[in-house]
Amino acid sequence: MKKQLIYLSLLLCATLMCATASAQHTFGVSGGLGTSNVRFYPLQETKSLIGCANYGLSWRYYSLPRFVGAVGVDLEYMQRGFSYGYSYIRIPDEESGTEKREYSYFNRNMNTIMLPIVWQPHVYLAKNHVRLYLEAALTFSFNFGGEWNYDNDDRFHMAGEKGDYNWRIERDNHWNYGLAGGGGFALLFGRYELGFRARYYFGYADLMRNRNKYYNNATDGAENPFSLSPLRSPIDNINLSVTLAYRFNKDGFTEWYYKPKRQKRSREFNFQQSTSKK
Repeated sequence: MKKQLIYLSLLLCATLMCATASAQHTFGVSGGLGTSNVRFYPLQETKSLIGCANYGLSWRYYSLPRFVGAVGVDLEYMQRGFSYGYSYIRIPDEESGTEKREYSYFNRNMNTIMLPIVWQPHVYLAKNHVRLYLEAALTFSFNFGGEWNYDNDDRFHMAGEKGDYNWRIERDNHWNYGLAGGGGFALLFGRYELGFRARYYFGYADLMRNRNKYYNNATDGAENPFSLSPLRSPIDNINLSVTLAYRFNKDGFTEWYYKPKRQKRSREFNFQQSTSKK
């Protein structure tokens, strides 16, 4: 059912974008991989999940130069998550007199529908065949589904346990918001743009409700490794994507040919001209 909702949302977005398309619009697709992690406070031992897939649709409106670049909306499916060092073994170093901690990790992944509202200033090079751009975006997202597991290490009591994550309203936040930024380039040939994009998603809302709102960790199962919930748990992503966009005007964008009119001075001031007659 959830997969059907995702496909329906993507199809609806594509239909709306195509229906409103005109000379200054493009419609595109993207796909790639990235990393994900959570910023716990108080600070906890974590490491990033690597190889998180992302796929998306994009719509862009390209304005005249005085409006600086393009604006648009993306609709993306993203894999997100984190690895939390829930337990460790102390390994002493006799030479230095210090100790090393060898952690075992609780790993959690989830699915996210992400909606970035994007501003994209850009410049054109090579006679409008190359586009370089930066990005800034306000993001809204919905998290759902996913799985959890503990590292398969017999030295730790939870080793090898795994299962589907059971979302609970009193413990988990489905909705998140944040900011995103990045940049990339596109090669323009005909009515198509083929490019590469790097984007960093910086979350503000917490993935889990903090200890002041949820304090029943002791009654949870193995899907909750925290004895005490973190005060903050925003989630971040770094995504690298390949993009392909289609332009709805074969003649190109108006900004390629737009030349602002220069107003000529109707009169020049002459210091030798007498301003009054006696």
